[in-house]
Amino acid sequence: MDSGTGYVVRDIKLAAQGRLNIEYAESQMGALMSVKARFEKEKPLNGVRIGIALHPSKETAVLVRTLAAGGAEVALCACNPLSTQDDVAAALAEEGISVYAYKGESKEDYYAFLRKVIETRPNITVDDGCDLISEIHQNRPQLIKDIIGGCEETSTGVIRLKSMERDGALKYPVIAVNESKTKHLMDNVKGTGQSTIDGILRASNVLVAGKNFVVCGYGDCGKGVSKRAQGMDANVIVAEVDPFRALQAVYDGYRVMPIAEAAKIGDIFVTVTGNKNVIDVEHIKSMKTGAILCNSGHFDAEININELKKMAKSRRIRPFMDEFSLPGGNKVLVLGEGRLVNLVAAEGHPSEIMSMSFCNQALAAEHLVRNKGKLKPGVHVLPNEVDDFVARLQLEAMGIAIDRLTEEQKAYLNSWREGT
Repeated sequence: MDSGTGYVVRDIKLAAQGRLNIEYAESQMGALMSVKARFEKEKPLNGVRIGIALHPSKETAVLVRTLAAGGAEVALCACNPLSTQDDVAAALAEEGISVYAYKGESKEDYYAFLRKVIETRPNITVDDGCDLISEIHQNRPQLIKDIIGGCEETSTGVIRLKSMERDGALKYPVIAVNESKTKHLMDNVKGTGQSTIDGILRASNVLVAGKNFVVCGYGDCGKGVSKRAQGMDANVIVAEVDPFRALQAVYDGYRVMPIAEAAKIGDIFVTVTGNKNVIDVEHIKSMKTGAILCNSGHFDAEININELKKMAKSRRIRPFMDEFSLPGGNKVLVLGEGRLVNLVAAEGHPSEIMSMSFCNQALAAEHLVRNKGKLKPGVHVLPNEVDDFVARLQLEAMGIAIDRLTEEQKAYLNSWREGT
């Protein structure tokens, strides 16, 4: 490990490759680069300290550069022990960004690095999974008085934040970036769908066509994974607890059944629920030999890996594939240690998708600064006009023009007097 003033990374000599990867990401993130150009001129974040717990990827590096261009002082750590791109972390460290991250962090280092970011006394927190916010609230509450607000990237983090809000535990305003249409309907559906399949293929090189492909959870992420698996000629089966989402899955053309039934016939299993023990050991015991299990939910709790390790012998047979031999004689394959397979075994979402997500993050930080002291503690969403602005930026980056309403049309839509 390499460490210096303001950084801990795996190998600082990887910085040159990291810069190339960041440059490549920037070439596909036109919308965010437009925000960066404005931030460089206006400096809306001047003097603001921003603490970030995100996946340290090439796309996150572009967000970090955007916030720094806006005048912010940024500190970054990982929000998952296996999601850091080491060359990118090195490049950011060489640029003078405070970064504490390496791929394969121990649990001790993971929390030590969270604390390193917290020690910078951030005025704004940017989180993916709510660990940074939780750590501040539980162990450094004295810092809250200086925090303007926070931003949360992912579904799992929003679930935790809403739980904090219900309990009266959330002490500063947090913008649920995940709730923006240009985030969850793009990042979760398109990004998770493609990158999950990418992770499965890189880890296993399995043929998806013809397989019984079980998707646990039919939210936005589950919809994206299911559609892409279907596009690769898999027989998609959905396991869901929400009756309407289950109904959607049926009408989208998928088989729907309880996980206990799907476990017996599935070949590939993906969890995308945000919950724990969705695939439990009793399900695993009934699986066929060679079944592949992986997770694209934020934490490694969706597959009960801890109990699986206690009851089965394991061996690593590929870099991101572990084989577990169960007492009954069957063997199952777990990808990426049950963590985010799209970031452990692949590179996460495509840069073009993350451009929209991170436009929302950058604009959420600006929104918090502009509304300092006006937002009550709790979970907030960005205004619709920000969402529309991000969509327009992305369309412009793609070279696509759309129509605009005429004044007559606007008046018609705002009137109730005209009828048949």
